[in-house]
Amino acid sequence: MTALTLSTSSAATLRADAIVIGVAKGPKGPVVAPGAEAVDKAFDGKLAAVLETLGATGGEGETTKLPAPSGLKAPVVLAVGLGDAPPKDEDFDPEALRRAAGSAARALSGSKKAGFALPAADAEFAAAVAEGALLGAYAYVPAGAGGKAAAKKEADRGTPLAEVALLGAKPRDKAVKAVAERAGVLAEEMNRARDLINMPPNDLTPKTFTTAAQTVGKEFGLKVEVLDEKALLKGGFGGMMGVGQGSANPPRLVRIGYTHPKAEKTLAFVGKGITYDSGGISLKPAGHNETMKCDMAGAAAVFAAVVAAARLGLRVNVTGWLALAENMPSGTATRPGDVLRMYGGKTVEVLNTDAEGRLVLADALVRASEENPDAIVDVATLTGAMVIALGNRTFGVLGNDDAFRTSLYEIAEEVGEQAWPMPIPNELRKSMDSPVADFANIGERMGSALLAGLFLREFVGEGITWAHLDIAGPAFHESAPYGYTPKGGTGSAVRTLLRLAERTADGDLG
Repeated sequence: MTALTLSTSSAATLRADAIVIGVAKGPKGPVVAPGAEAVDKAFDGKLAAVLETLGATGGEGETTKLPAPSGLKAPVVLAVGLGDAPPKDEDFDPEALRRAAGSAARALSGSKKAGFALPAADAEFAAAVAEGALLGAYAYVPAGAGGKAAAKKEADRGTPLAEVALLGAKPRDKAVKAVAERAGVLAEEMNRARDLINMPPNDLTPKTFTTAAQTVGKEFGLKVEVLDEKALLKGGFGGMMGVGQGSANPPRLVRIGYTHPKAEKTLAFVGKGITYDSGGISLKPAGHNETMKCDMAGAAAVFAAVVAAARLGLRVNVTGWLALAENMPSGTATRPGDVLRMYGGKTVEVLNTDAEGRLVLADALVRASEENPDAIVDVATLTGAMVIALGNRTFGVLGNDDAFRTSLYEIAEEVGEQAWPMPIPNELRKSMDSPVADFANIGERMGSALLAGLFLREFVGEGITWAHLDIAGPAFHESAPYGYTPKGGTGSAVRTLLRLAERTADGDLG
């Protein structure tokens, strides 16, 4: 994990491999951002002109390396684009700083230390720079690889930037110290989620995911309870058993709980944890199953958020429910047309075994509701329809309470996660009618992402505030990295869940 330090040195005196400065797009060319005054002075006030000569524009994510002049201790200056310069007397957007810091950290892969002289004069902006740098420095390191080919791949991948020295903030300021600590915890847990998502499905099964939760839970004093396949069968968890019965790797329902002695509110986070999704008997076609190891990203986000809340000592109780299963076709797999009796007694006709995430979530939602939390949020890579609606970078927010749904959308925007509120039209319910069960697991094709939310709502306890985050788009990034977003698992929704926990701890549930 990349280290974060709050440095009292200036950009001119810091001994490091590189100094990172910001450059924005101005009306007449690149503009050097605040925080780089000492660097600009070393260039005799001509840094912007030098960057323009080198082709730098200040465009978002653009990086330009140049040798440092004699007035700096570091040998290299890395200019990173912040996008359009804000109007006079206005600040840069924190998300622009977060993304720029991430781009810089990726560009400095293999370096031991870099000083970040981006605009970070107060706690809010220091937090954005710290988060972006730590998240951008992430690299997934596979376990168990060996041989010359593996060593070459490891060398090509590059080692993450070892240390981020944050410049410009006040190291002794309590608020700055607090946001630096929070950034470190957030990045560690978000990167833990990324690691889980990136693991090959033959390494991450419901059992090994459970073991990871138990190990981390013990490390941070969390209570971890596990229902294995025998307990699930005995307890009547028909959704989880129905999805998992086709696999040699049986399902698990994991409860991971954090409690604070002075907490007044309780949150329940429920995560879809399909460690591999073949589609089951409704088998996915070639080209649609190669990345289905990421179908447990919701459970990874829930796990990371609970651990982060515990490490930060938030004054709120947070319980995470990891609904873990592997969806495989076999002679014992659930068939289209089968009827499952869910936990709590409702029956569901399974018309499509590839609509399995809602089945495991349904059981977990009923179980979570039994503890009567103040709010439940489930997180899932649930529907391809949500990706069609919102694209690859935005997750949908649905819920049974408009104010809570709006609050979650605003929280996501605040922390830099792209989201959009979506409705749950009641008229879609009829399309799930079944002649042999209470309802079916799918309905009409149009609006199917909304219908999935309608299905889940059926399993939320009466009177409990609930929201559903469909992260199918942003959970796994298949293209080139950008900003602080790597290729592969992203850790989507971790920041939203953590900020919700923080707000709740402060008495603002939304």
